[in-house]
Amino acid sequence: MTTYAVIDFETTGLSPAHGARPTEVGICLVEGGRIVDHYQSLMNPGVPIPYEIQGLTGITDAMVRAAPPVSTVMAETASFVGDRPLLAHNAAFDRKFWEVELKTIEQTPRMDMACSLLLSRRLFPTLPNHRLATLVRSLRLPMEGTFHRALADAECTAHLLIRIQEELQGRFKLATVDHALLMAIQKASKHDLDNCVGKYCGIV
Repeated sequence: MTTYAVIDFETTGLSPAHGARPTEVGICLVEGGRIVDHYQSLMNPGVPIPYEIQGLTGITDAMVRAAPPVSTVMAETASFVGDRPLLAHNAAFDRKFWEVELKTIEQTPRMDMACSLLLSRRLFPTLPNHRLATLVRSLRLPMEGTFHRALADAECTAHLLIRIQEELQGRFKLATVDHALLMAIQKASKHDLDNCVGKYCGIV
């Protein structure tokens, strides 16, 4: 049975290429249709958090001042994730920080990161948009905590992953949904979902 690591970063900006660093990470492990473990930590980014980011996340310079440095938290995060497949909502954002910060501590990412934003666009194309808050409301997913905090967003994304797995299993009569299938679906056209799953499962 596959255990997924669902990850979310809060950061000082949009891209590490422009000097942004993580300020918080949240991870949920999903196995057998439920969250089985989690990890969360603030981290000291070593750079000021812009006021607009503090307003969005609620994470202030004072909160991270006594937090462990990014390198320490990333080492713990990498150990917690291990070889498990990764998933994030809008993974293009989280992947950049994951890869850059692992490289900084001389570690190499071990798995591709699936994206629940892309998967939701394929599976639920009629929703008004595919932001995490919209998906939580539209699909009636459990929600605890506050959006734009890492563990709360990771938990919402974990429940979204479970819903995606259930949707694929029910719609296509699949016993399991593995990481390779998720990666294939998110790369397919939104009009080609049936054909993509059929080809992957060897039924077309």
